[in-house]
Amino acid sequence: MPLFKTIAVNSQTTVKIWKITESYSDLKNAVSLKPENEDRVQGMKSEIHQRGFLSVRCLINAFGYLDSDLYYDENGKPHLKDGRQISITHSFIFSAVVISEGVVGIDIEKQRDKIAVIAHKFVDYEFDYLNSSAVDYIKKLTTIWCIKESLYKLFATPGLSFKNHCLVIPFSHDENFTKAWVDYNGRKHDYVTHYLEFEGFVCAYALKEY
Repeated sequence: MPLFKTIAVNSQTTVKIWKITESYSDLKNAVSLKPENEDRVQGMKSEIHQRGFLSVRCLINAFGYLDSDLYYDENGKPHLKDGRQISITHSFIFSAVVISEGVVGIDIEKQRDKIAVIAHKFVDYEFDYLNSSAVDYIKKLTTIWCIKESLYKLFATPGLSFKNHCLVIPFSHDENFTKAWVDYNGRKHDYVTHYLEFEGFVCAYALKEY
């Protein structure tokens, strides 16, 4: 079972990343799904999505939980029945889960040139420090997207905008963390965000600093 990486962020927070190399049937046989999730995975038209969904359940198992321990609220945010916080992501051949005692969000994205075309939709302040001719421009855009998606997931508030409400402080890929804010309804919420790159992908996760 290809558990790609485990990151002990702090005493309360752990990230697990899965590289999806198994077939659909192998993944399906490795997990036990609730009836509604059996129907959900059978209804997916793409095997990539099926395998991503099932690999997330493998990660949940790796944390010692079952699919039946997971539920979603009215905003689509996942929760664990024991009250611990969880966030989930998958992209192509990778998936990841973070579990923490505090609010947390995670995202994985493949680095692709087309992100530059939509940068104006999710980048505002960050254009002040981005250089579109730099060799790491796509990587930085992808990291900003991942950080903002992580913020969006942990904040879980309808109407939150990547461009208008989420802000990422300047960062370097020589490091692996930066600060980010959600500025919403006149209140600023600050978070520490971590990011890493592997095999053409970026993963970022955000949490409150304690």
